[in-house]
Amino acid sequence: MTTSRTFPHAPRSVRDARKFALEALAGQPQETLEVVELLVSELAGNCVRHTDTSFVVEVSDARRSIRVAVTDGGPGEPVVRHVDATAVAGRGLALVESLSRSWGVDRRRSPGSGKTVWFELPSATRTAGGRRAATATANRG
Repeated sequence: MTTSRTFPHAPRSVRDARKFALEALAGQPQETLEVVELLVSELAGNCVRHTDTSFVVEVSDARRSIRVAVTDGGPGEPVVRHVDATAVAGRGLALVESLSRSWGVDRRRSPGSGKTVWFELPSATRTAGGRRAATATANRG
């Protein structure tokens, strides 16, 4: 299942994007939802802080993998910054890097026409007894 929604360039959109992603992934384990909530917040927050465009959040929940992609129309190159413990900002992509199974940046074909930042997490699958079981985490790639 894949679903997407466009959000306006506004601070409230960060909260709305989190809510949208959590609703799209209803039924996933709480630990997974907490990671998704944090990472969507970071990526949506980056869109609001560093661009002046609306942004799209796309959530895919496949049998073995969750993929969340956030696309904006702004220029710029997302960069992972490793900051010290006293820094008040700059940890967003470092969190995405450390908490996701894999992640990346896809640039649009035209220079300066935006990019998509995405991450993947293991999905929970149904067992024969109807319970949810987390899939094994793959190596980062």
